[in-house]
Amino acid sequence: MSLDTVVAIVTKPFAWREFLLQAWFVARVSLLPTILLAIPFTVLLVFTFNILLVELGAADLSGTGAAYGVVSQLGPVVTVLVVAGAGATAMCADLGARTIREELDALKVMGIDPIQALVVPRVLAATVVATLLSSIVILVGLTGSFSFAVFIQHVTPGAFIAGLTLITGGADVIISIIKAALFGLSAGLIACYKGISVGGGPAGVGNAVNETVGLLHDQVTDCVTRPDWPAWS
Repeated sequence: MSLDTVVAIVTKPFAWREFLLQAWFVARVSLLPTILLAIPFTVLLVFTFNILLVELGAADLSGTGAAYGVVSQLGPVVTVLVVAGAGATAMCADLGARTIREELDALKVMGIDPIQALVVPRVLAATVVATLLSSIVILVGLTGSFSFAVFIQHVTPGAFIAGLTLITGGADVIISIIKAALFGLSAGLIACYKGISVGGGPAGVGNAVNETVGLLHDQVTDCVTRPDWPAWS
């Protein structure tokens, strides 16, 4: 299915209307949870990291750890968790319901490719929205980290700002965006595959949704915890 999807992306016609509807849907259900999840994640990171820096007498480097953690790790991970939990599950349930109602078979009878009409717009929507949400997570995370470090832990604002680019540069931001796009692509592909291959009636749809979340969770956990993750990313 993944190969068919890649081929269908560059094959005309492209379902622009379905793509825009799915992108708006995923963004609408994911934006607020992403922001609300990014704040405690980044605050926990900064709080824990700053405790160590204060003990070492290097609290002025708090911005360095915040930038590196938010850009390289928390941005893509928080994004894919929300996209998987909100958008991907909805995609899987929608396609699963269409499958058990034999709507996909009806499309094939009419000469319409379900991959091109239904799967491609959803996969691209998940990819685009995940990329955009990652940028929002980074901005929200850095803003929250600054507020917490300066107003709660009394770090000098100028020192925090100066440390942001100490070890984190443009290349790290690009890698983070690419990582988020790949996570979104994986979420869309897994959700669509589980949706169009569902079986067992309505109960099978629920099982497919649970399997989608489980697979995405395992994927993110494996990528984050593997020993060679910094070099691999």
